[in-house]
Amino acid sequence: MTGFARARRPLGDGELVVSVKTLNHRSLDVHVHAPSVTDPFENAVRSLVKSRLVRGHVEVRIALPPGAMNGSSTALNRTLLEEYLSAFNQAAAEHGLDAHPDLNAALRIPGMFGEVSEGSELPPGTETAMLDALGAALDELNQFRAREGAEIAKEMSGHNTQLGVLAEEMEKIRANAQEVFQSRLAERLKDLLKGVQLDPQRLAQEAAVLADRSDIGEELARLKIHAGQLATLLDAGGESGKKIDFLLQEMNRETNTILSKTSGAGEIGLKITELALAAKAAIEKIREQALNLE
Repeated sequence: MTGFARARRPLGDGELVVSVKTLNHRSLDVHVHAPSVTDPFENAVRSLVKSRLVRGHVEVRIALPPGAMNGSSTALNRTLLEEYLSAFNQAAAEHGLDAHPDLNAALRIPGMFGEVSEGSELPPGTETAMLDALGAALDELNQFRAREGAEIAKEMSGHNTQLGVLAEEMEKIRANAQEVFQSRLAERLKDLLKGVQLDPQRLAQEAAVLADRSDIGEELARLKIHAGQLATLLDAGGESGKKIDFLLQEMNRETNTILSKTSGAGEIGLKITELALAAKAAIEKIREQALNLE
């Protein structure tokens, strides 16, 4: 799920700034961009992020105020500058652009003056201020993600409701399948035997076997059960991304089986195929939205 938040805390004669940006990702992938003088606090930063977020590509940027370090002067963050220039030139080359980076714009990037000379000391309370700002940014981020998640869940519920309706329609059509299969079998045997009289009892038995092999009752029952479980997960909220992924895999498997069983079953088969394809489309829409949820 995407999101962005920033928090500031006073430090020394200026402000410490922490920003957090998240992008969709199947697992939790945390990247911390901060002055090297804050390296001793990185584990605490990562632990705090892991306690608040479950999935996503997370970028944490920490910028210290100029002059915050005792007995030192703020220096250019050459590592960040090199990363910026490299990314700029790569993008320009990939898109065939004749462009040059703007140094003034680069120097305004948060953290560009975050490096300090060796032997410098951070003022007391730096770690506390940093983690407090990070916690506030994560809280704001989660509030934004919760609102976005509610909207996504609402849209997913709509597709899931449609899926249930499609399953009910397939169930109604399925009730006439036995008669269709028996008629189909009779026509085939008539062509093969060329006018030879058929035993009605044997015909009924063969039709029953054919209908049983082509019956989609179990698949429809499981599809409706999975749709009910998905509705429960969406209503409950909380961490559910991986569970939803599993349910969608099972639902997709059931629709594929329905399609394979009803192919070549005449007009009724075509109707079921049309409904099953619509069900697969609904499942895919739910899957696309599920990538944004934790």
